[in-house]
Amino acid sequence: MFSYSKLSNKYKAIVIGGSAGSFQPITQILSGLPESFPLPIFLCLHRLKHVRNGFVEALSIKSVKPVLEPHDKESIKRGNVYLAPANYHMSVELGNSISLSTEEMVNNSRPSIDITLESAAFSYKDKLIGILLSGANKDGALGMKRIKERGGLTLVQDPEECTIKTMPQAALESTEIDMSLSTKDIVKFLVELDRLYKVKHEKI
Repeated sequence: MFSYSKLSNKYKAIVIGGSAGSFQPITQILSGLPESFPLPIFLCLHRLKHVRNGFVEALSIKSVKPVLEPHDKESIKRGNVYLAPANYHMSVELGNSISLSTEEMVNNSRPSIDITLESAAFSYKDKLIGILLSGANKDGALGMKRIKERGGLTLVQDPEECTIKTMPQAALESTEIDMSLSTKDIVKFLVELDRLYKVKHEKI
């Protein structure tokens, strides 16, 4: 159920995870964002590790915001979308930077959604929004639990809409997810969040 009562302009970042079946919803989300959307978005999608070209370009065609594969220790800038590079874990660090690593796979995945979500939860605490989309394994469930434990807001794509519901369903079973939304309603949520930031700015 879509609820504006969950919205606040306190949030500082958004982290999104997805796997099989997530490309269409993520392009719908990125294309539906207002150009003024102020928050950085950390995007961790399971990818073919040997295919390094074309994915960023495919997302960029749809996205109204810049989509970047960050370098290790790259500084985080407002309004950018940071995509975990193929075959690298991506962590969000204290001090407003991103780190990359080639440590062992987690949940048979590198990049691991859990690593990205958990590190973002540690860095942003209650000022983080976590979103988990369609996928075929349980990667991301623990990360969503950590976001919830640290006071962040948790959303999953409605499992009934997903191409493969395993990933959001695992999150729903692991913790009390705040909202289960269709992709269309996730976009509405983010558009309304952008409006709240505009109102905040106008009042300053």
